[in-house]
Amino acid sequence: MAATAAQIAQVRRMVNEPTTATYSDATIQAYIEVYPLLDERGEEPYTWDSSTTPPHQDVNTYWVPTYDLHAAAADLWEEKASVVAVDYNFSADGGNYSRSQVYEQYMKQARLHRARRKPGTSTMFMYPKPRTAVPETWVANQAEEND
Repeated sequence: MAATAAQIAQVRRMVNEPTTATYSDATIQAYIEVYPLLDERGEEPYTWDSSTTPPHQDVNTYWVPTYDLHAAAADLWEEKASVVAVDYNFSADGGNYSRSQVYEQYMKQARLHRARRKPGTSTMFMYPKPRTAVPETWVANQAEEND
């Protein structure tokens, strides 16, 4: 269930890291594999084995490795931004140096990729469950019987 070389190369292009000087292939692969998706056949990456207590995940051998590359790229841009967050603007020798713009641009890239990530869903359950009301026999809009 590893990310392919093509997926790693695509993320490298998305985050402008053409060499392995900063991020190795294994590091980028780890970022990618945090975001598995349903494959084109609707298979999930894991199945739940409920025969044990507590239930645990088993690898779905029918799943074709499919990942959300934009979510991985957004994480990488945010990490890159954290490195330059301490940069500050200064003036020297008659010139103004706006080093904080690098941080702003990196965060813009992170937002761009967050906006393009795959949508997700969540199921919410109400807890505690509401008490069931006792059904009333009187209905407010029911026509009255004429005697």
